[in-house]
Amino acid sequence: MNSAIVAIVGRPNVGKSTLFNRLTKTRRALVDDLPGVTRDRLYGRARAEGRVFTLVDTGGFDPPSDQDFADEVHTQIELALAEADLVLCLADGRAGLSPLDEEVARKLRRTQKPVIWAVNKIDSYQQEEAASEFYALGAERLHFISAAHGYGVRDLLEDLVALLPSAEDSEEDETEAVRVALVGRPNVGKSSLLNALTGQPRVVVSDVPGTTRDAVDTPLSVGGKDYVLIDTAGIRRQGKVNRGLEKAGVFRSLRAVERAHVAAVLIDASEGVTDQDLKLAGYALDSHRALVMVVNKWDLLKGNSHRQEQLKKELEVARRFAPWSPLLFMSAKTGKGVDKLLPTVDKVWSEYNLRLATGPLNQALEEITEHHTPPLVKGKRVKFYYASQVATRPPTVVLFVNDPKRVHFSYRRYLVNELRRALGLSIAPLRLILRQRSGRRGKGSRS
Repeated sequence: MNSAIVAIVGRPNVGKSTLFNRLTKTRRALVDDLPGVTRDRLYGRARAEGRVFTLVDTGGFDPPSDQDFADEVHTQIELALAEADLVLCLADGRAGLSPLDEEVARKLRRTQKPVIWAVNKIDSYQQEEAASEFYALGAERLHFISAAHGYGVRDLLEDLVALLPSAEDSEEDETEAVRVALVGRPNVGKSSLLNALTGQPRVVVSDVPGTTRDAVDTPLSVGGKDYVLIDTAGIRRQGKVNRGLEKAGVFRSLRAVERAHVAAVLIDASEGVTDQDLKLAGYALDSHRALVMVVNKWDLLKGNSHRQEQLKKELEVARRFAPWSPLLFMSAKTGKGVDKLLPTVDKVWSEYNLRLATGPLNQALEEITEHHTPPLVKGKRVKFYYASQVATRPPTVVLFVNDPKRVHFSYRRYLVNELRRALGLSIAPLRLILRQRSGRRGKGSRS
């Protein structure tokens, strides 16, 4: 991911996440009046003045002393500053200049990075005059803005783009990155797996369930291939999800699955397969995403061959709804088996983009329906006319039939399984759509 990187920093609760959401035109960052809501670095793409750049939302400098993971939050901020080409420092004009703002300014000067200075929560020229005290930070120019309402944001972006590295130095790679969502129940090891894959502490890791509350995007290049790893909040059973921030985090996790290409569903080897694990996998399939099942913490079963075999049998039964999905065993903590994930993603990605020739597709359909003739339904037999692939990601096939409603779910499952086998789909999903046609020249409608 070669675009310029802009890190948004500042003390807690100055509106960094609100500005991130406005500039990226998303609602991906959690926004709340409580200080310290953002813990990890959150990546997003922004566009201004014809330039595309990567925006990084960070936790607040010097979070409250009673906040959990304060040291880890500081580490995330330092990493964001180290990789940034430009820093956007945000202050709170409503709260006024504070000693912590001055400390943040001193830290930024030591980085020797170019800095854009902005005072947030300003909605009028009169408020700008009242907030002129922020010039004491040593800024040659201050931008007075309202991240919530857009006041002054256009001028801010003009100056920001002018300070970005030249377009030649930050030209985007034309090759699309594969988006991989790491999903699972709380404390299953998603953040640990992401850190193991990147080789550095990109997200906060703790034994306390619920540490990750945002869906965090991390660009990664391995062997000339680009990926975006999406670490998500742990998803508990619906009845156990608290309202407010945790509920918002779960919503973002489900949205992360929808914008991913591949969903890696993590299972805790020490706890075995749960209904929630299967629901998450089912959600990925319902969203037509490729699926990889990952059994993490396999090291905890070391030396317990009986439990290992028992868990494998449980998985065999539980995965009957998607027996084709790759199954990996690993330990994010020790690193064993982690190196198998991205190569598996590559193989799934290749099939996920498979384009099927019309001739072989219809030949396969003819052989499949001849081998097992559709059963009679109310004295009438279903007729299949022809097949056509209409999309990839996943490969999507439309079958034109005389009456889709008469195709029993068991025969539909037979069609999917046999078409997968005939077309060489071994580890990626196949989407099947039945569309009605009155005859070979009749008009059709989607079922």
